[in-house]
Amino acid sequence: MTETLEAVMNHPRRVQILSEALQKIQGGIQPVVDLYRPYVSGLEKLPADGRFLLVGNHTQQAFAEILLVPHYVRRVTGTRVRPLADRKFGEAKGLGGDLIAAYGGVVGAPETARELMRHDQTILVFPGGGREIAKFKGEEYRLNWQGRSGFARLAAEYDYPIVPVGLVGGDDVYKSLVTRDSKLGRLSQAVSERFSGSADMAMPVLRGIGPTLIPRPQRMYLRFGDPIDTTKPKRVPADTWVGTVRDTTHRELEGILRDLLALRADDPFRELNPLAWSRAVA
Repeated sequence: MTETLEAVMNHPRRVQILSEALQKIQGGIQPVVDLYRPYVSGLEKLPADGRFLLVGNHTQQAFAEILLVPHYVRRVTGTRVRPLADRKFGEAKGLGGDLIAAYGGVVGAPETARELMRHDQTILVFPGGGREIAKFKGEEYRLNWQGRSGFARLAAEYDYPIVPVGLVGGDDVYKSLVTRDSKLGRLSQAVSERFSGSADMAMPVLRGIGPTLIPRPQRMYLRFGDPIDTTKPKRVPADTWVGTVRDTTHRELEGILRDLLALRADDPFRELNPLAWSRAVA
């Protein structure tokens, strides 16, 4: 490993200690994950060398995809996944920032991603960023990329395969009660813009079980898609190819989400207590 990569990954001793602890926890968490009987498919499609870029969707239960995707990739390829974090989170101070860094997360900046690709790291990115976490009523499982194509540009630059990965279930742990253009929705966006400078992270009015904020038990559905070749064909302009890669990834991920939603609709175990999932179909 070169000094340049060390500069990207080099963390204070406290973060290194946290990282070692998290690695041990990840190594022994399999029985806990299996207890919840998540539906997982497409693992056989993952490139064995770990050199690929995972492109996923965020849900309101963001930790579900951040936990499950790296967990299953590691079980299959043995590689550690490096999530690209939104700058607001990747540069966070205190324990929160330390935990993100210890988990392998780095700021999702182009120079950081390039360094990871130069060293054939397994990378995870959510092009929608935090905008896809704060969903109002009717926005569940919708991709909100707003034309972002940086991931596609970098993947094409390094001929990095893209693996779309979709998760369904996280947007149903809590139910959004108002739409974005409702009075409460507009108020939430105004408050968010006032204090953060952006309305993207405006939080909707939510409920869990009944009128409470107790999370609703939901089975998670995870699917890895076919790797997308990002090698640019000859005589195709670079910008045109970047748009093609972005649109192909977007289309494939939307297809995965549609398939998972259809599969979940026929699953009688989707809302049962996890302890009842021992009889759930694989």
